[in-house]
Amino acid sequence: MTDGERLQTDDSAHKDAMCETILVVISWIIVILTMPLSLIVCFKVVQEYERAVIFRLGRLLFGGAKGPGIFFILPCVDNYTRVDLRTRTCDVPPQEVLTKDSVTVSIDAVVYYRIINATVSITNVANAHQSTRLLAQTTLRNIMGKRPLHEIMSERETISENMQVVLDEATDAWGIKVERVEIKDVRLPIQLQRAMAAEAEAAREARAKVIAAEGEQKASRALREASEVISDSPAALQLRYLQTLHSISAEKNSTIVFPLPIDMLTYFMKALPKE
Repeated sequence: MTDGERLQTDDSAHKDAMCETILVVISWIIVILTMPLSLIVCFKVVQEYERAVIFRLGRLLFGGAKGPGIFFILPCVDNYTRVDLRTRTCDVPPQEVLTKDSVTVSIDAVVYYRIINATVSITNVANAHQSTRLLAQTTLRNIMGKRPLHEIMSERETISENMQVVLDEATDAWGIKVERVEIKDVRLPIQLQRAMAAEAEAAREARAKVIAAEGEQKASRALREASEVISDSPAALQLRYLQTLHSISAEKNSTIVFPLPIDMLTYFMKALPKE
């Protein structure tokens, strides 16, 4: 910048400052002349969860956002914007996403965020809430498009945390803090749902067959061990007979089968005359 241009710029800034001073003085005169009615217009109130960003002749007023409580504005030269600092909920509409393994799914989410810098949220972005909503939609599509379907179904919490970090970094320049992101629902195509249901059913049947085979194997081992114990001890066989009789008699049966000991039959066979 040349010296002439610099002088011209300084002169223009000086004129703007003088014009602003004159308008402010005139505004104060009007306030004084119209008191106490002017106080109704000059004093404003914002709630505990609100802040007021004041502009004087288009420039941000020194001192930043005002509130909570009462603040003063000059008529004709000041205008202000209320900013709500409470946490807002942003519903991300269902997004058609093509996953990394070429499966089309419909995913929706919810984003919780709040404004932490009222001045920046007004001066750096035209509509902070709309911008956050659109950014959440694009971020959801980008993150889901980089993951296969099985990760989307099983790692929702991890994906939500990653999305929250990405959104928080992007909205920091807008004075917004993204507190939480939740994946609400992942809707699959009907054909894929049927295929996954058939696969799960086949897996359950296979596990049931394996469990049944293991049970039969354990039962056969137990029976073999029991038969070995009974064959080594004749008294054990008699006790088994008595237990069987007790079980039969406990039921309401009209016929009772009395098992004959094998040893008794052997004794009578030996007593028969040999031809």
